Amino acid sequence: MISPQTSSVAVVGLGNLGAPVAHALVAAGWPVTVSDRNEQRAVALADQLGARAVSGSAVAADIVVVVVTDDAAARSVILEPGGLLDRDAVGRGVVLHSTVLPETAQAIATACEGRGIAVLDAPVSGGSARAREGDLTAMVGGTATALEELRPVVESVASTLVHVGPPGAGAAAKLGNQVMMFSALAGVFEAIDLASAHGVKTDALLQVAQSSTGASWVTEHWGFFPETARAYDELGTPTAQRPWFKDLDEIAAAAETQGLTLPWTLALAGTIGERIEREAGQR
Repeated sequence: MISPQTSSVAVVGLGNLGAPVAHALVAAGWPVTVSDRNEQRAVALADQLGARAVSGSAVAADIVVVVVTDDAAARSVILEPGGLLDRDAVGRGVVLHSTVLPETAQAIATACEGRGIAVLDAPVSGGSARAREGDLTAMVGGTATALEELRPVVESVASTLVHVGPPGAGAAAKLGNQVMMFSALAGVFEAIDLASAHGVKTDALLQVAQSSTGASWVTEHWGFFPETARAYDELGTPTAQRPWFKDLDEIAAAAETQGLTLPWTLALAGTIGERIEREAGQR
């Protein structure tokens, strides 16, 4: 089994999630190399962590943890010419924490497994603060053998690990989680609009919800989404790559491949992102 004493780790992608993941891995004792397409960001984080920063073309480690923004970036980093597999830059395994389509996770797993590299499709949930504490939830797709091999790395960033099935299942579970979360958020927004129109303050409504049937993760962590939007603003993350736009687009695409119709979720895609961004600008 791998351990911080025997294996090196590289983290590729140092945005709102990748940077705190790197923090958690360093705190767990792993020797960490960091890389980001924004090389100044990588150098600054490396200096902060006492880690090493390298360019994307120089990434090489026993285990590579990929936390990039989207499917295109994940495929580029891992599969395309000059990527990790093309350069034989992975010693033992790849952990994909990015939220991607199931078919992307499956393609990456097939390519890695063909080279004898263990791979986990392991998107996470919980936000950047929990990532830094190593307290995320990981929904893992992959073989039992790959999970046994790479579990120590995942458990360094995730206090809850659920093996949901083969490669691609992790991605599907993450998209399912996003459906539930954004549906709840839309309900809270509309509840606030209704109650506010009748003179009820938002804080009072949320206090009611917390001990009533309207309680949810969203009501318990009210303010999470505007705060996250402002963090994306500081990082310069394009709007289209933020979860309330990108993930909802991926949910629609994943449903279409299976011949599914998700009418409530598709209705969210046209409104929820704009509402989150508007709320962020008002605080």
